[in-house]
Amino acid sequence: MPHVTDSGAKKAARYGRLAWRSSFRSDPGAVRKVNEDAWLDLPEAGLWAVADGMGGHEAGDISSQMVVDALNLPNGHEPTLALVEDISARLRDVNARLRALAAERYRGRQIGSTIAVLMAVGRRAICLWAGDSRIYRYRKGELAQLTRDHSHVADLIAKGLLDATKASLHQHANVITRAVGAAERLLLDRQDGDVEDGDVYVLCSDGLTRVLDDREIAAALGDPDCGKAAKALLAAALARRPRDNVTVGVVRATPHLAA
Repeated sequence: MPHVTDSGAKKAARYGRLAWRSSFRSDPGAVRKVNEDAWLDLPEAGLWAVADGMGGHEAGDISSQMVVDALNLPNGHEPTLALVEDISARLRDVNARLRALAAERYRGRQIGSTIAVLMAVGRRAICLWAGDSRIYRYRKGELAQLTRDHSHVADLIAKGLLDATKASLHQHANVITRAVGAAERLLLDRQDGDVEDGDVYVLCSDGLTRVLDDREIAAALGDPDCGKAAKALLAAALARRPRDNVTVGVVRATPHLAA
């Protein structure tokens, strides 16, 4: 897999009573030459994110990277509840900057990016998102989707107008209803939850979930090694010859740093 981008050595950080390990991998997929996904892997700050750019090759690449760069915190940043408002403010700022860039460089053509952010604050896991990049939690063998897609097909499913198993075949399956840069006012959804020892979180772009179902995602998460789990998920996705970019991050909470 020559195009695979890895976040490097598996990262780890410890604060409070929990230790966090994480690993991210990304690939342009079987069709596209440009990877318009971007990600953030900061366990020392209790912060992880995936962004999936939109607006065409150059614009999508720039948009997702702008979003991720805006969230990149300085070294030594401690995870506290103030982080949630800080991240929200940073996303609102980059939303305005993307809209200005669209007007200046792209003749008003809409550009932007999805965003899915996971924050760990003590024993709390906080998700913020806009778009259809997802965050899952794997706990005691059960996989749960913590985010809800902001997409046309998700709205149809919620209204009972579309069978979830047919969502990927819908003609508007790639239409999202929220994104950073898509509207003057950025609307973010938030989900909070407790963290238990051994919880695993998966952050991914829709390139993964278009080709793997929940059962297949869960099957790769039994390995306690985040790097191996992320590698297995990406390999399983690439075996399906995905048309879209694929990015996946695996984040694990443990009661102490393993030797």
